Amino acid sequence: MKILFDHGTPAPLRRQLTGHEIATAYEMGWAKLSNGDLLAAAEKSFDVFITTDQNLRYQQNLAGRRLAILVLPTTSWPKIQKHASRIMENVNALKPGDFIELSF
Repeated sequence: MKILFDHGTPAPLRRQLTGHEIATAYEMGWAKLSNGDLLAAAEKSFDVFITTDQNLRYQQNLAGRRLAILVLPTTSWPKIQKHASRIMENVNALKPGDFIELSF
């Protein structure tokens, strides 16, 4: 799967998500895009969007999106690292349009 990391998603997570093609919003030149524009751009080239934005579902209309979205509960790499296998399981199970909020 092609995965896009949002601004707050810790970059070291990419090493844990083996077998997937991963880019960050910054690497794509999308660092200044608002969430709505970022989601629209991501949907054209990516399968999954991983973010730490807990308010995304309230700020954006996610109905009808093909992009799967995974929301992590924190930006803290040490906390995320402890749950890397669970994150990988969730990523592997995502289907187009899914919206999953993880909690640790």
